[in-house]
Amino acid sequence: MSSLNLDEFRQWIGKTETRTDTVHSGPVDALAATLDREDPAARVGDTLPPLWHWLYFLPRPRASELGSDGHAKRGGFLPPIPLPRRMWAGGRLQFTRLPRVGEILERESTVVDIKLKQGRTGALAFVLVRHLITGNQGAQMSEEHDIVYREMPKSGTRPAAGRPAPAEAEWSRRISPDPVLLFRYSALTFNGHRIHYDRSFCTEREGYPGLVVHGPLIATLLLEGLRAHHPDAAIRAYDFRAVSPLFNTASFSIGGRIESDKARLWALNDNGELAMEATARLG
Repeated sequence: MSSLNLDEFRQWIGKTETRTDTVHSGPVDALAATLDREDPAARVGDTLPPLWHWLYFLPRPRASELGSDGHAKRGGFLPPIPLPRRMWAGGRLQFTRLPRVGEILERESTVVDIKLKQGRTGALAFVLVRHLITGNQGAQMSEEHDIVYREMPKSGTRPAAGRPAPAEAEWSRRISPDPVLLFRYSALTFNGHRIHYDRSFCTEREGYPGLVVHGPLIATLLLEGLRAHHPDAAIRAYDFRAVSPLFNTASFSIGGRIESDKARLWALNDNGELAMEATARLG
C-alpha cells in the first residue's frame, strides 16, 4: 500500500468521456449465436435485451497502444494505477428504456471515485465509473461500473473460504465455459485481455489454473437464465457483484429464484461455492 498514493490519481476524478455508437444488428445476432439462442435475425426496431449494450461503445486501441496483458496501456480515461491485475468487480444498472436495433446512442462516462484499500492479499484500488446512455429514440440507461486493481497474490496465499448459494434455486443450469465460448465473447466485446484466451499466459504469468471466465459474460448468463424461465419479466434494474473467479477448468452453474418484485440470481463454481451474486428488480 505504501507504493500507492491516492493524491497521484485524484486528478482523474471527474474526468469524462463521450462515445457515440449505432445499435447494429450484427453484434446482436452474433451474441445470440454465442449464447446458443434460437432467436430470429435481429431487425431494426427490435428491443435490445438487458446488458447487450455491452456490445457497443467498445474502445479500439491500436496494437501499439496495448500492454503485455492485451489491455490498453494505463492512463487516458482511466487512471494509471500500477497494480498488475485489473478486473470488472461488479455494477449497478437502471433501465428506463432499453435501446432498439438501429438506434443511435450516446454514452457519457465519468470517473466518480477512486479508493485505495489493503485487502487480505495485498493492495487494492477501486475505480467507480458512471455511464449515462441516451438515444435518439428516447433510450435511457444509467450504469455504475466497479473496476478493481490488485497485486499479484503472494506464493502460498490460500483462497478465501467459499460461500454457498444465497437461496434455494427455482431454476438452474450447468455451463461448460469452453475456450470457444470465451474467445467468441472476447471477440464480440473487442476484449484483448489475454486471461480469457491465452492459457499459457494465465497459468505461467498470472498463476491462474486456466482461462478466466469474463465477469460481464457471467452477469449476462444470469439474466439470460431469468429471461429463459420468465420471458415476460420486465427488468428495471440490475445489480451484480463478483465474489470469486471462474475458470474453464470446470463447469459452473447459474441459478435463481423470484422473490416478490425481484429475482435473486447467482453463479456457483464446481464446488458449489458462490462466484457471483446479483439482483434484478422487476416491474
